[in-house]
Amino acid sequence: MKNELILILDFGGQYNQLIARRVRECNCYSEVVPYDIAIEKIKEKAPKGIIFTGGPASVYGEDSPKCSKEIFELGIPILGICYGMQLMATTLGGNVARPNKREYGTTEVSIDNTSLLFQEFGDTNGFLMSHTDYVETVPEGFKNIGSTPSCPNAAMENEEKKLYGIQFHPEVNSSINGIEVIKNFLFKICNCKGDWIISSFAQESIQKLKEKIGDKKALCALSGGVDSSVAAVLLSKAIGKNLTCIFVDHGLLRKNEGDEVEEIFRNQFDINLIRVNAKDRFLAKLAGVTDPEKKRKIIGEEFIRVFEEEAKKIGAVDFLVQGTIYPDVIESGLGKSSVIKSHHNVGGLPSYVDFKEIVEPLRDLFKDEVRTTGLELGIPENLVYRQPFPGPGLAIRVIGDITDDKLTILKDADSIFREEIAKAGLHKSINQYFAVLTNLKSVGVMGDERTYDYTIALRAVETTDFMTGIWSKIPYEILEKVSSRIVNEVNHVNRVVYDITSKPPATIEWE
Repeated sequence: MKNELILILDFGGQYNQLIARRVRECNCYSEVVPYDIAIEKIKEKAPKGIIFTGGPASVYGEDSPKCSKEIFELGIPILGICYGMQLMATTLGGNVARPNKREYGTTEVSIDNTSLLFQEFGDTNGFLMSHTDYVETVPEGFKNIGSTPSCPNAAMENEEKKLYGIQFHPEVNSSINGIEVIKNFLFKICNCKGDWIISSFAQESIQKLKEKIGDKKALCALSGGVDSSVAAVLLSKAIGKNLTCIFVDHGLLRKNEGDEVEEIFRNQFDINLIRVNAKDRFLAKLAGVTDPEKKRKIIGEEFIRVFEEEAKKIGAVDFLVQGTIYPDVIESGLGKSSVIKSHHNVGGLPSYVDFKEIVEPLRDLFKDEVRTTGLELGIPENLVYRQPFPGPGLAIRVIGDITDDKLTILKDADSIFREEIAKAGLHKSINQYFAVLTNLKSVGVMGDERTYDYTIALRAVETTDFMTGIWSKIPYEILEKVSSRIVNEVNHVNRVVYDITSKPPATIEWE
């Protein structure tokens, strides 16, 4: 499956996942690794090319992330993006300075289209700029291949050594034809074949899982979402009845969801399923907790404790299977990117787990790749394209402390929102939509009486990769109907607001 590899060195930029995803869209396998990865490890991985990401630091900062100069002597093509270009320049003898004004937004860049990096481009192209520092002087052996009025060296190359730097971000949609820059680097500079295809993942994974687990027993953490469902079916096809799926109903699922999950896996798949009703246990642990990171840690640890208890009931279990996917890993800060949020099945794991090993068969996949794999496995489309749902469930959609009454309010409001979106036929075009119970109370009037009740926030996002997203322009009449129904049908709610913030700067979830 991984015939060709492009390494993405992570310098802490916000678009690092997106760079990796764009490379995979070109049918080249990519991995995000720490910026200080050992040179020997790079040699061992033998990548066809390396990409340095952007990052928030200044190359002259005391604690700024730096890689070994030896990486430039490996003979492997390197593309430095934004901070990555600045680091390349200073490491190899160039100079980085701070201009009079910062450059941000889509900017017309004058480019040298005789460069392999810009072949088949015109003389100018609009790319997203987002930088404070810039390369003032390129290193010896490099030449300028791009500029803007504010950034005289917007791109540079050392064609002989196959070293390239660009100050802009080709990976984002704001850059016009940005993917073509990435393709030129992959196919004209790194000479990649582009023969990696996600459709081969399922069968290769099943074979690897058979070899790894053999006739031993495994438990799968099943939430009913697409990630854990695909992981469960992969394991079921690999080890059959030696897999037991544990579905922990923590009381933090959407309205009627526990029953729906149980029905799907008992009737549609021949899988051993144990449903554990643990709402009271989880709510007791979460009582009075308001910090979202603490909520995630508590839920993650309690999940593991439940699994350990169930494992003892069915005998020796060597493996715990989880539906961790690649964005979970990166966003939990296991590379060098800053921690955006701990995912309960990654950064939220307790230090002690009573299993021989944790198996995460989807750990290297992005969400759309997981969905493709699910279809390859024969999982019904309605389950594969089910609304994404966070592992901690409604715990992070109830802002502040969690009570059973608050959960009931949120479940009812969320159910109305999802029902109206489906009625309007928008459920396929909006990639994620849900309600949030804010911790805000405000004055209202109902039946000529003063009320002082909760505010519900509605969130709807359109995205292709769940790493960036724009808020969905739901027609006003639909929002009006949702608002009217929630206020009239859900007790203790007197106000509904709609979140019109994109990602970034916000995340999709509120917590």
